[in-house]
Amino acid sequence: MTSTGKTLLITMGDACGIGPEIAVAAWAAERRPPQPLCLVGDVAVYRRALRCLGLQMPVAQLSDLGELDEVPPDCLPVWVPAGLPPDLLQCPVGQVDARAGRAAAVCIEAAVAAVQRGQAQGLVTAPLHKEALALAGVQHPGHTEMLQALASADGPWLPVRMMLANEELRTVLVTIHVSVREALDLINEERVFETLRITDAALRRMGLAQPRIAVAGLNPHAGEGGLFGDEEALHIAPAIRRARAAGMQVSGPFAPDTVFMRARDAAGHPGEFDVVVAMLHDHGLIPVKYLGVEQGVNVTLGLPFVRTSPDHGTAFDLAGKGLADPSSMTAAIRMARKLAG
Repeated sequence: MTSTGKTLLITMGDACGIGPEIAVAAWAAERRPPQPLCLVGDVAVYRRALRCLGLQMPVAQLSDLGELDEVPPDCLPVWVPAGLPPDLLQCPVGQVDARAGRAAAVCIEAAVAAVQRGQAQGLVTAPLHKEALALAGVQHPGHTEMLQALASADGPWLPVRMMLANEELRTVLVTIHVSVREALDLINEERVFETLRITDAALRRMGLAQPRIAVAGLNPHAGEGGLFGDEEALHIAPAIRRARAAGMQVSGPFAPDTVFMRARDAAGHPGEFDVVVAMLHDHGLIPVKYLGVEQGVNVTLGLPFVRTSPDHGTAFDLAGKGLADPSSMTAAIRMARKLAG
């Protein structure tokens, strides 16, 4: 395999946010053979990010990923995909702009196509802004849904799930970017079981021979025997029984206000579980983010390729000030390398 085939692509995210800054900072910290990193996006935007951070390095503009092998090791490689808006530097930093949303989508689409052609092993995606994406006419609410659609374009619809992870806690979500009212209707036995299956398979690929999966309930006290809701009895518990019958080590449903403390693996507190499956977006993400977004990584499970991202958004209030912390992006690159092998 050439070095190009081992490449991890770092997409630009929203040009008006901190994505370009954390991308170049993380590249500078993590570049090393034999697995090269290549940025995807607008050269002028990345040069602005370098100036903002006080970094001085040459930039190589690539029209094709096949040119990556010719780039000197201390030169920032930027693959410029076709279709980028030509006036991204005119978009006000720190503000929502449809052009930035369009550019973010173009970078994702191009990067996925490159992975599918065998030109790269995976993606590390800088944060995009969902409102800018919508203003650009993109029909997907975020990265996860867009990647799912692109990966499923030429075949069956692939079920995917979002996992947030740091050094102390992992959590996988049954539902993600929908309203809470809609999410309640999506929670059923089949969806919960499918989440357990995807989670078990993903953690085995990460090296866990028998992942210990805890399932958080939906209702207070996991329903308290039906006093506070029957979703646990009707949907969640049957899925757990099916998972156990299939050989998975699954426990629950547990009260969602305590299970994350039990799963947390910290000094002097070995975690009881390797991962918690949560029913709702905020149920699962608040505990992980409370422990610190600096080392948090978002991993999309179920895709036929590796995709990770930082555990934070575009941070418009920090954009262009040189204050953005690239730690989560660095952790996302390291996680992608681990998953890509």
